[in-house]
Amino acid sequence: MKRASDDGAVDATRRAIDAVWRHESAKIVAAVARLLRDVGLAEEVAQDALVAALEHWPRDGVPDNPAAWLMATAKHRALDHLRAWAMQARKHDEIARDDETLGRAVEPDFVDTLDARRADEIGDDLLRLIFTACHPVLPTDGRVALTLRLLGGLTTAEIARAFLLPEPTIAQRIVRAKRTLAAARVPFELPPATLRGERLASVLEVVYLVFNEGYTASAGADWMRPALADEALRLGRVLAGLVPGEPEVLGLLALMEIQASRGPARTDAAGAPVLLADQDRSRWDAAQIARGLAALQQAEAQVFGAEGTPGPYLLQAAIAACHARAPQAEATDWRRIVGLYELLLQRQPSPVVALNHAVAVSMAAGPAAALPLVEALAGERLLQGYPWLPAVRGDLLARLGRAAEARAEFERAAAWTGNDRERALLLGRAAAIADAP
Repeated sequence: MKRASDDGAVDATRRAIDAVWRHESAKIVAAVARLLRDVGLAEEVAQDALVAALEHWPRDGVPDNPAAWLMATAKHRALDHLRAWAMQARKHDEIARDDETLGRAVEPDFVDTLDARRADEIGDDLLRLIFTACHPVLPTDGRVALTLRLLGGLTTAEIARAFLLPEPTIAQRIVRAKRTLAAARVPFELPPATLRGERLASVLEVVYLVFNEGYTASAGADWMRPALADEALRLGRVLAGLVPGEPEVLGLLALMEIQASRGPARTDAAGAPVLLADQDRSRWDAAQIARGLAALQQAEAQVFGAEGTPGPYLLQAAIAACHARAPQAEATDWRRIVGLYELLLQRQPSPVVALNHAVAVSMAAGPAAALPLVEALAGERLLQGYPWLPAVRGDLLARLGRAAEARAEFERAAAWTGNDRERALLLGRAAAIADAP
């Protein structure tokens, strides 16, 4: 055990606590929730273990196995709750005989490895926690906040900063989510096979919502919020490890890996956005692309090997792969992308997918072929206030030489966006048209 004897060591210890907590908190909450059957109380107990570490480690030193120390401390706290409940219910004998709660509850801090059975148990606990945090009984914003808190290990303040919302707003969402789960008596268990597909779709939706907010921020001064995208990727990798036989999980992981690979090229030196067609592809992360393509290949093998139908995330990953495989923008296989979007529209019809399909049509067959498709979307309720609808129309009109209309569309798009960088980009497009001879 290493002792923290000076201020520098204390600071290093606190950083070590933060790192261990971020990595282990989800496992700890999941394991305690299995004992207590209450996600809200499990998080409080896990937080108690964190507080204990903050009190003891700077003074006594970091344990040889910090993760096991936190887990054992949290389980001891959980046992205290179970004993208190048992005392109230006068069921000491039942609790004493309960192998689940007592026989395997305390894990000594000198354990350095886990056998296969224990590793499976942790995996099952994490999977239960993911399905619980993303339960459809919760509103989407509650699922997102609770997932980032329980599975991402983010503090309420970190989540609030990431979404540019007041900290009390996020705190209320988390509290409401826990209360809703408790009031609805949502069990801490894997859903039955008949409901697992529907529930998994909810989990994937939450992870992708988090990723998208990190990939292109909906509001604020920054084009991207890398910490959120990284957190979604981490959750996606955890899911892929827990349910490796689900093609849509692999499809989502592939999609996020490939899209995230473009991060270094998506902004210039001043932080301004660089659109896909203008990006320096040599700056894309080749290793991340390789991981994404490998996940995509695995997903496709699972689907087509079973003569199945590709799902929405797999299809979106295949579209992203078309861009990743093209050494220059001009080499992009837009006809294949059009075909993939047509399949996606069949599987997941939505105005946003239809708009993206129209963009692909414009690249494969020209702006004149795509403009009617975009104009047909003008009345879609879900696209009212969506800045990329007028932005796409503005681009098509500019390519058709209709400068005044294009300029008005870019200005409308700029008025609709809440992101400062995006607004500057769109106003720049409008000004470029105005300045053209």
